[in-house]
Amino acid sequence: MRVSSLATTTTVLTALIVAGAAHAAMLPFRAIAGSWAGGGTLSMQNGEQQRLRCRAAYDVGGDGDQLRLNIRCASDSYNIDLSSEVAYRSGAISGQWSEASHNATGTIEGHAAGERIEAQARGQTFSAGLALTTRGNRQVISIRPAGTEVTDVSLEMRRR
Repeated sequence: MRVSSLATTTTVLTALIVAGAAHAAMLPFRAIAGSWAGGGTLSMQNGEQQRLRCRAAYDVGGDGDQLRLNIRCASDSYNIDLSSEVAYRSGAISGQWSEASHNATGTIEGHAAGERIEAQARGQTFSAGLALTTRGNRQVISIRPAGTEVTDVSLEMRRR
């Protein structure tokens, strides 16, 4: 009886751990929580590229389905100060964003699965495709703006 009870307890604990891991995998914001730093490149329409230095803070709330982010990047002549509040529901993300350096605001919609988040940001004078992939302590971000002199922002960050 004792072995059976131990086996049952082990089975229940294993099921709870697997269920918890599956639930965490379904809530992709948890994987990015915290402070990150790194850099990358900003590409312009005229072919110029500038090196960026960046810091990001991701605050995850609710049950892991709410995200408040702030990403700040700077090059020798360009600044990005992006803030956003996003919610995750059944694979879809949606929310609001603002970029303080250029006084721009708008909405963001997309989807998230596993380690990847893809979204489209839209505003009155600006739109951009966004992709964020997180693997452990490494994060790759790609931003593809439309309607601006900037054509691409590629970042690689590490958890601090």
